[in-house]
Amino acid sequence: MGTLASELRPIAAHIAHAPRVYADANVPAGVVTVMRARLHWDVLFVLEHDDLRRAPDAEHYRRARDLGRTLVTLDHDFSDDRRFPPDASPGVIICSAPDELALLKLLADADRMIFRVPDAEAMPLLGRKIFMQ
Repeated sequence: MGTLASELRPIAAHIAHAPRVYADANVPAGVVTVMRARLHWDVLFVLEHDDLRRAPDAEHYRRARDLGRTLVTLDHDFSDDRRFPPDASPGVIICSAPDELALLKLLADADRMIFRVPDAEAMPLLGRKIFMQ
């Protein structure tokens, strides 16, 4: 028997039609709004949750996997495989963009190439990290 989150993850993935992502504190709030409104992603934004707002990166990494969500970040610390081993990865998209408009373009590309492909898995990057720039 796992945690409540791990037990509910397959059920949520099965009924959810939207990509499920976990946006850390480095993602601008305006970008999260667009992720929800235009990309139609189911976004858990850590700044909207007092218990997650100041959590360490390792907690976000673990929590994203437990909740069945792909972690979206601008924080390149997540590229460190010693601290954040790929085999424990919830699937991570590490973005580099000079401004919010460029970041939104990267996320639209991710939507098209990762989340909206035919027969996409609920967690299409599970165990992997990708860098988008």
